[in-house]
Amino acid sequence: MTTSTILSIDNSSNTYANKINNIVTKLTMTRPDDWHLHLRDGAVLPTTVRHSVQRFARAIIMPNLKSPIVNTDQAQAYQKRILQALPTHYNFKPLMTLYLTDQLTTTELQKAVASGIIYAVKLYPSGVTTNSASGIKSIESIYPIFETLQRLDVPLSIHAEVSDPQIDIFDREKVFLEDYLGKIIKSFPELRIIIEHITTSQAVDFVKEASTQVAATITIQHLLYNRNAMLLGGIRPHLYCLPILKRAHHQQALLTAAISGNPKFFLGTDSAPHAQSTKECSCGCAGCYTAHAAIELYAEVFEQAGALDKLEAFAAFYGADFYRLPHNQERLQLVKAAWTVPDAYSFGANQVIPLRAGEKVTWKLDC
Repeated sequence: MTTSTILSIDNSSNTYANKINNIVTKLTMTRPDDWHLHLRDGAVLPTTVRHSVQRFARAIIMPNLKSPIVNTDQAQAYQKRILQALPTHYNFKPLMTLYLTDQLTTTELQKAVASGIIYAVKLYPSGVTTNSASGIKSIESIYPIFETLQRLDVPLSIHAEVSDPQIDIFDREKVFLEDYLGKIIKSFPELRIIIEHITTSQAVDFVKEASTQVAATITIQHLLYNRNAMLLGGIRPHLYCLPILKRAHHQQALLTAAISGNPKFFLGTDSAPHAQSTKECSCGCAGCYTAHAAIELYAEVFEQAGALDKLEAFAAFYGADFYRLPHNQERLQLVKAAWTVPDAYSFGANQVIPLRAGEKVTWKLDC
């Protein structure tokens, strides 16, 4: 699918001077999509859904609830709960996924395709991240499932890390690519694969060199921060996520990929909320909550890189094209106006600490 940018950039009245100084005060763009989102479930949905729908038209919904979404009936029920939590004046389409287990059958996959609500199947290696205990212990054992996914043209979404405790946590993505993903792609060349939340230069190179059947999402936290931000001056638990933040040169490789105009790389926030008490404890949960300011923070990063003209395609076109969905027709407007992120948001009976809590964000939704 071909795309043409409809991003408009408005400057203040002194147009010539502002162009010289590269001052941009307003962005109007196609409403973006989030191709990797955790909404959780139950009493927290009004918070998580509200933040996402203010910014995104659609989102790929991750299935790793405490009781994972392993079949179509469960996905339909979860979708209904999400839609019931929608603010009345917003349009939002949750694109549901199934949690891949070795019990997933061809019959269930056919039912998923027929339902029209399942857009991917998510592979979690067992033990690799939040609620992944039900994940896959042997990649080779599920090759028959990969064959069915390829035949039915259902995308495979992968948390591409090994969970072997003998492998250094900073190397787990690289090892997965080397030991598993190359073999999967060779065995199933027509299978569409999304490597989620890539974090390393090796992953960037892997995606660039792979066929057009392979793409990757990039989160805002991995563009904004490297591991120094999480560890210098004391541990910052709200920057702890999986895959974990890496070295600065990996951060730079991700930024280069994001602003490159390569359609294999697109927006996926991996916004993953946890209650404050479960983050700030002796064994804190992994995940950054970013839905409250996601597109604003991507705009900040792209602006700093001198690539605001590349943001719309990264956020609104490339992911839709890979998932073979039409581009959104609604528009989103951002203005250059600093605002302070609240220290916390309500999260059911608890609260969640958002990324940049108590700090400034330089772009703001104009709504």
